[in-house]
Amino acid sequence: MAGAEIGRIITSDACVAEGAAWLAQHEPRFAKALEATGPLPLRLRDDGFAQLLSAIVSQQVSVASARAIWSRLETAGMVTPDVVAGQSEESLRALGLSRQKATYALALAEAGIDFHALREMPDADIVKTLVAVKGIGVWTAEIYCMFSLGRADVFAPGDLALQEAARVLFELPERPKERELRQMAQDWSPWRAVAARTLFAYYHVAKDREGIT
Repeated sequence: MAGAEIGRIITSDACVAEGAAWLAQHEPRFAKALEATGPLPLRLRDDGFAQLLSAIVSQQVSVASARAIWSRLETAGMVTPDVVAGQSEESLRALGLSRQKATYALALAEAGIDFHALREMPDADIVKTLVAVKGIGVWTAEIYCMFSLGRADVFAPGDLALQEAARVLFELPERPKERELRQMAQDWSPWRAVAARTLFAYYHVAKDREGIT
């Protein structure tokens, strides 16, 4: 258990299972979703500069393209702020980044973010710190909080898969917009990040069942 200001940190499958059990008891539709999905994945990954740079690389390109570009960056050693900050926009573009993403990569490298300090900051302060960097939006910051820092009570309502899963699971007439879904998610506190895991998993079930694209 983390300090009160930070809230619960997800560190293991047991934490996710605890959150899932709470959600299933709290909201019958989550019980239905979890019946369909089975145990939820932990989905934790590393934190730090490379993770955010990878998120920038992945924006608005296919998974295959993102992996190819990221592989070139890794091979060239362009995965630390010091190295990236020493590059020109042209050298980053030569590795496959668009002009815009090269600008974003340099902005991230030069932002001077203390990634260790982020681990001890409240969720809202983390998001505020990250979105101050050109190229990082609220969605990226919230995903980073959930899956790189393990924050249990963060949600990313701007995610289209979460919106669509919520539409199907809650039988809504249309896909909820970001503001509406953010409001809905308040009822899933203190386990909003597990609600997100549930909806991500349920999205794949619903997609296969209903042919969602």
